[in-house]
Amino acid sequence: MLRIENLTLRIAGRTLIQGASYLLNDGHKAGLVGRNGSGKTTLFRVISGEMVPDDGVVEMRRGMRVGRVAQEAPDGPLSLLETVLAADTERAALLEEADTAHDPNRIAHIHERLIDIDAHSAPSRAAAILAGLGFDDAAQARPCHEFSGGWRMRVALAAALFARPDVLLLDEPSNHLDLEASLWLESYLAAWRGTLLIISHERSLLNKVCNEIVHLEQQTLVRYTGDYDTFEGIRRERLMLQSKMKERQEAERARIQSFVDRFRAKATKARQAQSRMKMLARMEPIAAVVEDASLSLHLPEPEMLPPPVISIDDADVGYEPGKPILRKLRARIDMDDRIALIGANGNGKSTLMKLLAGRLGVQSGTITTARKLRIGYFAQHQAEELVPDQSAFLHMARRLPGVAPARVRAHLGRFGFAQGKADTVTANLSGGEKARLLFALMTADKPHILLLDEPTNHLDVDAREALVEALNAFAGAVILVSHDSHLIELVCDRLWLVADGVCTPFDGDMDDYRRHLLEQRRSRNDVGDEDNSVRRGRRKSRAAARSELAPLRQEARQAEKTVETLSKRKLEMQGKLADPMFYNGPGGRVADLQRELAMLSKDLERAETAWLTAQEAIEAAGEEAAE
Repeated sequence: MLRIENLTLRIAGRTLIQGASYLLNDGHKAGLVGRNGSGKTTLFRVISGEMVPDDGVVEMRRGMRVGRVAQEAPDGPLSLLETVLAADTERAALLEEADTAHDPNRIAHIHERLIDIDAHSAPSRAAAILAGLGFDDAAQARPCHEFSGGWRMRVALAAALFARPDVLLLDEPSNHLDLEASLWLESYLAAWRGTLLIISHERSLLNKVCNEIVHLEQQTLVRYTGDYDTFEGIRRERLMLQSKMKERQEAERARIQSFVDRFRAKATKARQAQSRMKMLARMEPIAAVVEDASLSLHLPEPEMLPPPVISIDDADVGYEPGKPILRKLRARIDMDDRIALIGANGNGKSTLMKLLAGRLGVQSGTITTARKLRIGYFAQHQAEELVPDQSAFLHMARRLPGVAPARVRAHLGRFGFAQGKADTVTANLSGGEKARLLFALMTADKPHILLLDEPTNHLDVDAREALVEALNAFAGAVILVSHDSHLIELVCDRLWLVADGVCTPFDGDMDDYRRHLLEQRRSRNDVGDEDNSVRRGRRKSRAAARSELAPLRQEARQAEKTVETLSKRKLEMQGKLADPMFYNGPGGRVADLQRELAMLSKDLERAETAWLTAQEAIEAAGEEAAE
């Protein structure tokens, strides 16, 4: 049990938390959410004993072990497996003592304790965790110092999970993971039997893992029962109710004040006026709804280009001559495409993105791009290229030479940089603000294609939702690499699987891909009487079932696009008809638009019917495959 009572935290004179209380019961899994900079990570440091609060109490039941991912990536000559096994300090100490102990009673106690903590299965448990996070058997035997910082942070996460503490604290655990490892982590934490407190901005993770949400807002902690979607719904209703109560109270105060002002000077009404004045004094004001200004991102509209905008034919691409990373690439990209690249890290997703961005050429084959094509490229580590002592305005002015300062500021304003924030040096910007600055720089010349490689790192939930809305409203193509399955599901309608040196369309959606990954893991772990031919037959039958659904899914996607296009056009036409100025022109123009609107409404109705029919066919086919 974790108890927080009347907690106050201050950093550099700024109050982050004031008089907050919260109780996390044993076995509960809570998601800690809040805007970037609100104090979530600082709270973790207090819970884990790294910081002392300014006031209040943070306590746990005696003997409880708190686990947290090490801030520094593990390093040294130990193998990955040995590094993870060492995280269970009790097991390591007992094994070391077992080799030197001579007292029979002590030896018996040691072995009894080793059985209690399931020490014999430790190597297989550690290996399974490492495998889930993307390390195969060969990688697990390699020393830590051979891996990059991002991969070693995965090892630190594996060590924290393996140690099985009583209370596990995880701060954005999926930031260093790819999509496959993130999906594995969701399943692992959902089955976790301990107590968990997790900071995350990923809606799918919070929904699948957490049974309560703790919202850090207005310097206090507010607990909501349920997953993130439940929290969001309850909080929205609470804010609406609070706003309505505030309005009603203000109206009542105005009514009473009006009575007082009218009758205070009259002798016959003076006593009643005094009574109402006391009523006003006793009326507790209802706090106004204090919400940060909702963030919105506005991507500039590109002019349309004839399809295809990029065409790749039989291309090999890589970094060393004769050693291609991807082979025989065949692809076509149009302006209305929304594509997610899926596949484990190291298989070539970033290589393909660099090819599309023009930063890497083909070794053989051809790549053809439309004339006047402009590409916006967001890379994972571009934030390191920002100049720390220069403001967002100076970065953008350098990106748009010769453009008037007012236009430069207007473009920054589309990405949440108002006057003061635009003049803040980048060293003082948060991770999310730096990401938004990169979006602004990337879209300065109105690109036709956006290439986004892990764009949501450092963005909070609200900023991610704003990005989803902006990408869905964008008129150009979007090619996305992300470990955030929620973002992929809401933005992309096609999946390209990058694996084994090739890139192929994946027939299915994210749910199908989750099942595909699960089948792969089961295939690797299959033991017993099934021989390889049986397993291969099972995999082929599942692949055939996905292939049969592919035409239906394509039909549904096309119908959905048609519905979106027609709906947008209908809103534009209705907007014209609602404008009084439109009726000042020729009368025939109004009649023509009304007829066009009637025809479009019928087309929209047919498209919606086609979409519903395709969806019902997909669901029916899926049920038959499951039986």
